Formats: sequence, structure tokens, C-alpha cells
Amino acid sequence: MSLSPRPEIEGLGVCPHGGIDRAELEALGISPEAVLDFSVCVNPYELPSIRRALSGAAINQYPDSEATELRQRLSEKLGVAPGSILVGSGTTELIRLIALAYFRPRDPVLILEPTYGEYEVACQIAGARAIKQWTGAEDNFVPKIEEIVELIKKHHPRAVFICNPNNPTGRYLSRREMDRILAAGEGTLFVLDEAYISFVDHGWSSVGLISRGDVVILRSMTKDYALAGLRLGYALAHQGIIRNLRQVCPPWNVNVIAQRAGLVALEDAGYLERSRKKIGQAKRFLLRELAQLGFPPLTSETHYFLVKVGKAKLFRANLLKKGILVRDCTSFGLPEYVRIAPRTMPECRKLITAIKELKERGELDGR
Repeated sequence: MSLSPRPEIEGLGVCPHGGIDRAELEALGISPEAVLDFSVCVNPYELPSIRRALSGAAINQYPDSEATELRQRLSEKLGVAPGSILVGSGTTELIRLIALAYFRPRDPVLILEPTYGEYEVACQIAGARAIKQWTGAEDNFVPKIEEIVELIKKHHPRAVFICNPNNPTGRYLSRREMDRILAAGEGTLFVLDEAYISFVDHGWSSVGLISRGDVVILRSMTKDYALAGLRLGYALAHQGIIRNLRQVCPPWNVNVIAQRAGLVALEDAGYLERSRKKIGQAKRFLLRELAQLGFPPLTSETHYFLVKVGKAKLFRANLLKKGILVRDCTSFGLPEYVRIAPRTMPECRKLITAIKELKERGELDGR
């Protein structure tokens, strides 16, 4: 008879993500290398100098648990003290560290849905109680600020997760809207997940919010610099919060290759802007072509966007047979939608060609 885990773990669900499922591809007889992956919202343009990081990293040594050099470079770039930065193995690790450090059993935690599923998983692991506020298609997925404020005042949550821009809707809260939400909470930790902030056209700087002492900002170098296979992100917060997170952070949590890659990435100041221009061109192409095919994308303030297709599972499955992967949004509570993130222009043309062929054969008729 095996030992049972904590009740929270015993009933823990698996959070679906985008990306390639190798077992699924094997069953379909498709090579992972042959798949064009539009299901993940990462920068599709690899920084050439990253390859130097892979060859030059001292893999025979333990990594620096403090990620000292990378934090120093981020400090210079962002204008915050190194003590206000914690580097993590992707933002998902940092989300779980926040829950481990701050959430107590039965603590109410507000989650603005539809959104990234790992917020709820982190709550479940810690035994916290997720309170959900839903904004749907009937509202064009525009967050209802008054309702959010009222929920905070009513429940006094231990924390509020705010994905900005939101995944999967691409909606982006203004500084004024954010200030209204922050003003509603007293004794609440606000987790501002900005994993996709680099792809917003007209963003505002949130860094100054950390001086409040109740805000944690999460950023993703994985998304910015095409480092999905390495996992790299960081948290910005008041130094007291960072110290608490460091208390529960595993030693050597970010490997030497990821740390080195982060340093190399920060050396090229123009890389992100060059990438953004090409991604913007690809997005405009997809918006136009999908609309002409009868699948008009929804408004999004970032690079990825939702498309209402009727039966997302069918749409995804038929495209995958042609070696193209999009994100079925059923796990977000949106079974009629897929999420698409632009890739290079030649790859985007292949996506549109595949959808045209499937539509002509009646294989996308799920609406």
C-alpha cells in the first residue's frame, strides 16, 4: 500500500499548455522537427549570438544560486536595485514560489479568467482557495474593472493574479485601470504577470509599482529571447518580498547555460525591436488572411490572438495532421476558440495555405 500525499496534491489537476506533445506526434507518425508551432507565444526569431552561450558555459561547475551577474545586468537595464530582482527557471517557477512563500490553507486568492492555468495550480498546491472572476466573449474579453474592485473589497484576498497582457485574450490593462485595482486592496499581494509585455505596442512602465511593497512583477526572458528550451524569467519586487521568495527558492535553480544565455541576450539592445517589427508584419498578414477566410481574429493588444473556429479541438487536430500546431483554448474554458501566435512570414503563409486547403475540403466546418 503506497503512502498518500497531502489532500491538495492528491486532487491536483494537470494544467494543459501549448507546445509539442511528442507522444501525440508519435501516434500520428509526425516528426517533432517537422511541426510548425503556432501554439506557443514566444519570439520566433532566435538571437544568433545565443549559440555562443551554449558553447561557452561552464557546465562542469554549479551555477550561481544568486544569478549575481545576470541580476546586475537586469538592474542596470531596468533601473532597480539587484536586491529587488529574483531570477527563476521561467515565470512558472516564480508563481509557485510566491504561493509557497505567501499562501496559507484556505486563503482566498483572486484569479481573473480566462487566464494562465498555473495560477490556480499554484493555489491548489498551497491549499489556497481560488476565487474566479470571468470575463467572456459577451464583453469582448475586456476586463470588468468595477467588478474586480468589488470582489477585492468583498473577499480581501491574500493575492490577486493579473496577467497583463492577458493570456490567452491579449487584452491589456492601462495604468489607470491598474491603479484602480491596486487601490482596492489592503494587505493583498498583487502578482502582475508581464510575461508578454515586450510584445505590446503601447505599453506603460510598471516597474515603479514595486515601491508600494505589495506588488510582484513577473517577466519572461523565455518569451522575449526565444529561450523556451532553457527556461528563464525574473521577478521584480520590494527587497523584503524578494528575500522571502529567496527563502523558499531551491539552490542552483537556474542552470549555467540559461544564465549565460540571458547575459548574451541583454548585450543586443536592438534585438527585441527588430523582432517586434517582423512579428508585427506577420500578425497583420494573419489578421487579414484569416478574416478573408471567414475566421476573423479578436482584438488583441499583443502579438498572439484568439480566433473563433467553432470546434477548437477539431480545428487543431486537422491542422496538426498537416504538421501545423495551434492552441486549442478548451482548457481556458473557451472550446470554440484557438490561440495563434505569429511565426516567420514563410511559416505564416504555410498556415494560411493549410487552412485554405482544409476549408475547401470541408474539414474545418465545426461552427
